[in-house]
Amino acid sequence: MITRRAVLGAGAGLGVVALARGATRPAELKPDLVVLAERPFNAETPAHLLDEDFTSARYMFVRNNGLVPNAIDAATWTLEIGGEACLEPRAFALAELQSDYSHHAYALTLECGGNGRSEFFPPVPGNQWTTGAVSCALWRGVRLRDLLNACGIAENAVYVGYYGRDRHLSGDPDKVVISRGVPIDKALQDETLVAFEMNGEPIPLLHGGPLRLVAGGWPASASGKWLYRLVIRDRVHDGAKMGGNSYRVPCEPVAPGVPVADEDLCIIESMPVKSLITWPKSGARHPVGDALQVRGHAWAGEFVVKRVLVSTDFGQTWQSSALSAPVNRLAWQRFSTPVQFQQPGYFEVWCRAEDKLGRSQPMVLPGWNPKGYLNNACHRIAVQVA
Repeated sequence: MITRRAVLGAGAGLGVVALARGATRPAELKPDLVVLAERPFNAETPAHLLDEDFTSARYMFVRNNGLVPNAIDAATWTLEIGGEACLEPRAFALAELQSDYSHHAYALTLECGGNGRSEFFPPVPGNQWTTGAVSCALWRGVRLRDLLNACGIAENAVYVGYYGRDRHLSGDPDKVVISRGVPIDKALQDETLVAFEMNGEPIPLLHGGPLRLVAGGWPASASGKWLYRLVIRDRVHDGAKMGGNSYRVPCEPVAPGVPVADEDLCIIESMPVKSLITWPKSGARHPVGDALQVRGHAWAGEFVVKRVLVSTDFGQTWQSSALSAPVNRLAWQRFSTPVQFQQPGYFEVWCRAEDKLGRSQPMVLPGWNPKGYLNNACHRIAVQVA
């Protein structure tokens, strides 16, 4: 259930509590980010800080399943590629990727599969994200397919899995934190990168540097940080957090709170259509009768957003927004529209996106699932008109 408290930004209070308990905030992060967990460190971005065309490192949400590596030496970093469906396994030095292969840059939307988890009822375990586990940075690197082709892809290739250098909470150096991946068709897309730059700079350690897999439009868990190994599999990858209910939802709709067997869960692939108001900040005050320029971003996983609608009367009527084309496939799209309020009082601005296939955001929570994934309900902000 979406409450007025949530609309007005209850997450800000959560951040204060987390810091009061002694959260260690990485110095490069904007202080306004909301800390959800300290070990492993996870933090989300208030919606109004996501107003940039390309999300900067200090405003990008942080999702960790383990601990950030202690020490990274980019000069000696290598990427190994092997697996049952790899014809010629080999290793690539980071310097080799930077000097010997064609580079490509794309703005790619990354959203945590659990973004919006806090609104599900019955409540589900995990980081209680509200709206801020999403970003769209400009990533630069080598196309994954160029590296896979250099190693040879067998005809029976099905999946590509990744391994990163994050550390397990147990301290066991041999225990894998997370090892997910993507089907071979996704791996071979133009925009799937082995990236070493973010917004024109080396990828910060907190965001997966010096080398990261980036597969935009899918759950961000498919974009492995601190990448050191890739495997071309002859089966669906079975690494850590590929099974059970991790990043999987019921294949068929279920009633809220009903247990779901593992065999009845399907892997999340393309993320659903969604939008976010990034201006003004929720709780803004505005003069009656004056136009208020509302703007934000919309995205739809593998698809293009066709239109974004905005309402100021709790969804009774809607008006169209100006909507920009994505700078490239899998990038979010900017929307903007002026709205007016003809009387003083409390109002909410809602936004609702629709993709090119006609699929629209719901105004209430979508289907419940055991881990609270894929909440793409309409975003709402509060405005006090005086």
